[in-house]
Amino acid sequence: MDVLHPRCAGVDISKRDAKVCVRIQGAGRARARSTVTTWEAVTNRILALRDHLIAEEVTLVVMEATSDYWKPFYYLLEDAPFEVMLVNARHTKGIPGRKTDVSDAAWLADLGAHGLVRGSFVPPEPIRQLRDLTRTRTAITRERGREVQLLEDAGIKLSSVASDITGVSGRAMLEALIVGDRDPAGLADLAKRRMRSKIPELTEALTGRFGEHHGFLARLHLDLIDGHSRAIEELNERIEEAMQPFRATRDLIVTIPGISIIVADVIIAETGGDMSRFPSAGHLASWAGTCPGSNESAGRVKSTHTRPGNPYLKGALGAAAMSVARSKNTYYFAAKYRRIASRRGPVKALVAIEHAMLIAIWNMCSSGAYYADPGEDFFTRLHPDRARDRALEQLRRMGYAVTLETLPAQAG
Repeated sequence: MDVLHPRCAGVDISKRDAKVCVRIQGAGRARARSTVTTWEAVTNRILALRDHLIAEEVTLVVMEATSDYWKPFYYLLEDAPFEVMLVNARHTKGIPGRKTDVSDAAWLADLGAHGLVRGSFVPPEPIRQLRDLTRTRTAITRERGREVQLLEDAGIKLSSVASDITGVSGRAMLEALIVGDRDPAGLADLAKRRMRSKIPELTEALTGRFGEHHGFLARLHLDLIDGHSRAIEELNERIEEAMQPFRATRDLIVTIPGISIIVADVIIAETGGDMSRFPSAGHLASWAGTCPGSNESAGRVKSTHTRPGNPYLKGALGAAAMSVARSKNTYYFAAKYRRIASRRGPVKALVAIEHAMLIAIWNMCSSGAYYADPGEDFFTRLHPDRARDRALEQLRRMGYAVTLETLPAQAG
């Protein structure tokens, strides 16, 4: 097999240090010479490793994406005069030919020398900072949601009536309970605006056993919720500042039904907002893990499970897909969801909507065009005969005999 990089290095990273194998291909048929050294995972030693690799005239450095331990090495080596390639561990483990006595660093160096691995997507510094902010916001938002759920353990049953127990009305009732008000009717009367129509239900929900112990827990959880809310507001402000270079891309993406500003922020942070790094819309969908798997042998399909994808991107797309699935008057996506869900089930229908959204995002960002929905009757207009035959078949199954008559064309 041809050697593409005669002087290549493989880096096996752990929490404390990294094993580095420098592979130098010999002349002609001579065997390659490899040297393995150990470098601590601190800044000064990584910079010394950088100088060592430059002195060895290495042209390619290959490292695995191991937890978050790869980041100090990658970020300090990425501006060196050699190429740094971050690879997926699943890909390197699946390539045949490895002997059991070969170290991970030597194996990575061998694969890189022969061009058998491809690099993972590592965004530039502005996108990395934006990604840190959006991922932190997602984590804190989920934690705040868990705190709201824990209020149930404190004996609060407002959620059976109010959709948001930390809203204006719910918060007033909780504060009154904490200070010692136990009158269900008086607590229910604290409801505001539309919640006042639910006063009888609120009175029933607020009747129960709520003591000092529950008040202590409720106070604790509410304080934590307030702290999370303040952190989210600060993150929102910081994200707006970091989003300035990508504001035009976000304005495009939010024209897609179901995609909010928060979801658009996550999409840009995880994909980089630059679709030129994905050769086609299909490549983007495959990278995100929204394409059906292709595991077929001898004409038999064994599995169509999607590949593991970016959890933050898939989470944001899932929220957008669930939102738009309940909407009306959209081809992408409510009508598409209903068509697929009736045949394949809601889970596969949601994945199909996520896939369709990514296809739309790639095309819109590549062309600069805003989203234009063809309408919920798009499939009927595209295949009128299929729609007619499907409706007739449904009526026949219900026991009706149907005769069709063409209506005269309406004037105007």
